[in-house]
Amino acid sequence: MFIAQAFKNETKSISIVLNFLKYLLGSILIILASFIGQVPLLVAIAIKSITSKQMSLSEIDMYAMFDSNLLLFLILISFVFALLGLFFVLKFLHNQSFISVITSRKSVDWKRVFFAFGIWALFSSSMIFVSYYFDPSEMKLQFDLVPFLILAFITLLLMPIQTTTEELVFRGYLMQGFYNLAKNKWFPLVMTSVIFGTMHIFNPEVQKMGYLILVYYIGTGLFLGIITLMDEGTELALGFHAANNMVAALLITSDFTVFQTHSVFKDLSEPSLDYEAFLPVFVIYPLLIFLFSKVYKWKNWNEKLIGIHHDLQFQEQEQFQEQFQEKD
Repeated sequence: MFIAQAFKNETKSISIVLNFLKYLLGSILIILASFIGQVPLLVAIAIKSITSKQMSLSEIDMYAMFDSNLLLFLILISFVFALLGLFFVLKFLHNQSFISVITSRKSVDWKRVFFAFGIWALFSSSMIFVSYYFDPSEMKLQFDLVPFLILAFITLLLMPIQTTTEELVFRGYLMQGFYNLAKNKWFPLVMTSVIFGTMHIFNPEVQKMGYLILVYYIGTGLFLGIITLMDEGTELALGFHAANNMVAALLITSDFTVFQTHSVFKDLSEPSLDYEAFLPVFVIYPLLIFLFSKVYKWKNWNEKLIGIHHDLQFQEQEQFQEQFQEKD
């Protein structure tokens, strides 16, 4: 079982709380690694600020300082360090293999990754072109070959690392950590979704539309968590997340998105909190879950998503602890 793989190498002679504290420490180390990855961006900002005699870290000023391709590259570099931090934490803090936070299968099922990527890339890109066809007044065609090719190179090289890092941290590492603590599956599912969603609270679109838009981000985290638990691995989530971010970066940008790029289109509409903002969470994501469930023949929904009964790993851990205490 994917979510319980951390128990294979966890030290059973210490309490569940102490084991969970290792996950808190690991999370801090991953964050520190990400901060180290932000050093090139901070150095670039410092140099620009000195030469222009104006020091500011606001997002608007950063886009004014740098070409959007360079800024995107500097931002995404931090995820390379975060992924290395995750590898370090798994190997040296948990004595756990890297693949254990990716899948319960013996190797990564790339067919699953590319299937989810293809489905979502096709759907989301089609919606963008359809929107432009029916209402071109709301979208501006801004295609510029050379900047776009540079953007495509950066996107193909680094954005899969960004999305993979986020998925392996949330749907892999933290979900297993919360499972260690709670002994059920609904709590890790809810907690990782809420944390994932609220991490977007400082995105410019949240400031524009209000905090209610966090329902979309938390709902997206919930969707990714559900397909991870039901499929016993993160492959589908990896493919979906990569397609979502890469299509957005390459095809459409706006003044209120977190990544402003040399994309094909620019959205000129004023952001508003209407039914379209929640359509993915309440309509499209459930349809995707239904599609995946039919393709991969998912069963035992209650056990996989709620897990109210102790799993074998927990029973073995508790028996071991009881025997250990009796010997003392």
